[in-house]
Amino acid sequence: MRIAVIGTGYVGLVTGVCLAAKGHQVTCVDKKQGIVEKISNLQAPIYEPGLEKILAKVVGSGNLAATTDLKKSILPAEVSVIAVGTPQGEEGINLEYVKNAAREIGAVLKDKADYHVVSVKSTVVPSTTDTIVKDILEAASGKRVGEFGLTMNPEFLREGKAVADFMNPDRIVIGAYDDKSFAVMKEVYAGFAVPIIQVNLRTAEMIKYTANALLATLISYSNEIASLCEATGEIDAKEVLAAVCLDKRFNPRVENNLVNPEMINYLQAGCGFGGSCFPKDVKALISFGRDRGCLPRIISATMKVNEEQPQRILSKLEGKFGSLAGKKVAVLGLAFKPGTDDIRESPSIAFITGLLARGARVWGTDPIALENMRQAIPQVDGEIEYTKDYKRALQGADAALLVTPWPELISISPERYVQLMGFPLVVDCRRVLDKEILERAGAIYLGVGLV
Repeated sequence: MRIAVIGTGYVGLVTGVCLAAKGHQVTCVDKKQGIVEKISNLQAPIYEPGLEKILAKVVGSGNLAATTDLKKSILPAEVSVIAVGTPQGEEGINLEYVKNAAREIGAVLKDKADYHVVSVKSTVVPSTTDTIVKDILEAASGKRVGEFGLTMNPEFLREGKAVADFMNPDRIVIGAYDDKSFAVMKEVYAGFAVPIIQVNLRTAEMIKYTANALLATLISYSNEIASLCEATGEIDAKEVLAAVCLDKRFNPRVENNLVNPEMINYLQAGCGFGGSCFPKDVKALISFGRDRGCLPRIISATMKVNEEQPQRILSKLEGKFGSLAGKKVAVLGLAFKPGTDDIRESPSIAFITGLLARGARVWGTDPIALENMRQAIPQVDGEIEYTKDYKRALQGADAALLVTPWPELISISPERYVQLMGFPLVVDCRRVLDKEILERAGAIYLGVGLV
């Protein structure tokens, strides 16, 4: 099929490249000429493992092209996918880019005789597609929905694993205005041997938010249990949660082997969630509920616990010194998780700003996210400095916070901490290090959910 993908950010580019790899003729549309040129030159404008290799293949085969000309891409297409950003605004998500895309698509549909399906893939709150998007499309095209198709097709991509998630999904959700719209989108996914779920537009929107809010809630629940363990003493939250996860309702046995589903990875104490999805989606759902007179109490608490978690850890660290003023603190890992250079809502931001506010000297290190963090929190000599070399960050440090569990950071030997640091206090913000081994080497261990 011929498909136009509007927006070449994280979701749009992964969607376009992967659909092209499935044999569709895809055109990616972006307003920035620089991004279009990068794609045309076989370069991915975002970091995502495995993406650039597939991009080079599909551009080379002619299955994927990039352009700034939206009209030229939509006129021959059977489907257009809205995959633009929906950033967090003061009062919920900002729909400016979605509205503009719908308006521009509608203007092209006005001159298009063939049936065309508009599919919203951007994450939007329930009732957005069947009211705001539909109304704009109808006004701009002079047509009624039914003359063109309308669907909402949410994405379930994890940064760092997005290509695998798209090519091997758990399920495909298609919210459709009518059966004709659904039939076209079902053809888009004809090469996927997974359940394809047909629902209405609002249900598709809610499925996306519910999925992310549930995972975020599991993380905050784990961190709240960790706080109770710390307050009680002589309890290790890691042991508690590990035992809970052996319940067959979480972790069933098949032929006497544990399944170990990924869901239980979210039932672990740590420094909280970040990234472009969980914080924004939880906040949007809270705002959405408040506007409708139904305040979501559990997910409101989920957000509050998450916002407080880095500060709780910093308070524990400060308690070890009395004051952090003048102390050198190494922040190991800046991306919100391994496998990405994305620092949006990363716990490392809260740690760095909190440390600076307490008068500490901060050295941040990360394999690939340094430039993004430099843009978010500029380097200031003597206050905040960045280096790709973790050894420089640790040299003479009074404390080290392991924030992002990159393999190369997890594997730092206990002896290295002791040799390099002025005072070898290691704060395990992700509970991935071995306390006993560190302490035998002479380091001082401080972990979440453990006193």
